Amino acid sequence: MTNLKASAAPAPADLEGDLASLRGDCARMAPHWTAPARLDARPVPPSSIHGVTVPPASARLLDAMSDYGD
Repeated sequence: MTNLKASAAPAPADLEGDLASLRGDCARMAPHWTAPARLDARPVPPSSIHGVTVPPASARLLDAMSDYGD
Protein backbone atom coordinates (compact mmCIF):
# COMPACT_ATOMS: atom_id res chain seq x y z
CA MET A 1 0.00 0.00 0.00
CA THR A 2 1.26 3.49 -0.87
CA ASN A 3 1.77 6.05 1.86
CA LEU A 4 0.11 9.10 0.31
CA LYS A 5 1.50 11.45 2.93
CA ALA A 6 5.10 10.47 2.09
CA SER A 7 4.69 10.79 -1.68
CA ALA A 8 2.52 13.86 -2.12
CA ALA A 9 2.00 14.90 -5.72
CA PRO A 10 2.98 18.43 -6.77
CA ALA A 11 0.26 21.05 -7.03
CA PRO A 12 -1.45 21.25 -10.43
CA ALA A 13 -0.03 23.77 -12.86
CA ASP A 14 -1.80 27.09 -13.22
CA LEU A 15 -2.25 27.38 -16.98
CA GLU A 16 -3.54 30.94 -16.67
CA GLY A 17 -0.71 32.05 -14.38
CA ASP A 18 0.92 35.41 -14.18
CA LEU A 19 4.51 36.49 -14.71
CA ALA A 20 5.45 35.61 -11.13
CA SER A 21 4.32 32.00 -11.56
CA LEU A 22 6.18 31.77 -14.88
CA ARG A 23 9.38 33.05 -13.24
CA GLY A 24 8.91 30.52 -10.44
CA ASP A 25 8.54 27.70 -12.96
CA CYS A 26 11.71 28.84 -14.73
CA ALA A 27 13.63 29.06 -11.44
CA ARG A 28 12.63 25.50 -10.55
CA MET A 29 13.72 24.21 -13.98
CA ALA A 30 17.00 26.15 -14.22
CA PRO A 31 19.07 23.57 -12.30
CA HIS A 32 18.09 20.93 -14.87
CA TRP A 33 19.59 22.87 -17.78
CA THR A 34 23.25 23.51 -18.36
CA ALA A 35 24.85 25.93 -20.75
CA PRO A 36 28.13 25.29 -22.56
CA ALA A 37 31.11 27.18 -21.18
CA ARG A 38 31.67 28.81 -24.55
CA LEU A 39 29.47 29.02 -27.59
CA ASP A 40 31.13 29.46 -30.96
CA ALA A 41 28.36 30.85 -33.15
CA ARG A 42 29.29 30.86 -36.79
CA PRO A 43 27.07 31.78 -39.71
CA VAL A 44 25.54 28.84 -41.54
CA PRO A 45 25.41 29.08 -45.33
CA PRO A 46 21.85 28.71 -46.68
CA SER A 47 23.04 25.89 -48.94
CA SER A 48 23.62 23.67 -45.89
CA ILE A 49 20.07 24.05 -44.56
CA HIS A 50 17.97 21.16 -45.84
CA GLY A 51 14.53 19.84 -45.07
CA VAL A 52 13.05 22.93 -43.43
CA THR A 53 9.39 23.37 -44.29
CA VAL A 54 6.96 25.98 -43.06
CA PRO A 55 3.24 25.21 -43.14
CA PRO A 56 1.32 27.68 -45.34
CA ALA A 57 -0.83 28.83 -42.39
CA SER A 58 2.28 29.72 -40.37
CA ALA A 59 3.82 31.56 -43.31
CA ARG A 60 0.61 33.58 -43.78
CA LEU A 61 0.52 34.37 -40.05
CA LEU A 62 4.09 35.67 -40.06
CA ASP A 63 3.52 37.56 -43.27
CA ALA A 64 0.54 39.33 -41.68
CA MET A 65 2.59 40.43 -38.67
CA SER A 66 4.04 43.92 -39.21
CA ASP A 67 7.27 43.12 -37.34
CA TYR A 68 8.08 40.30 -39.74
CA GLY A 69 6.35 41.18 -43.00
CA ASP A 70 7.29 44.81 -43.51
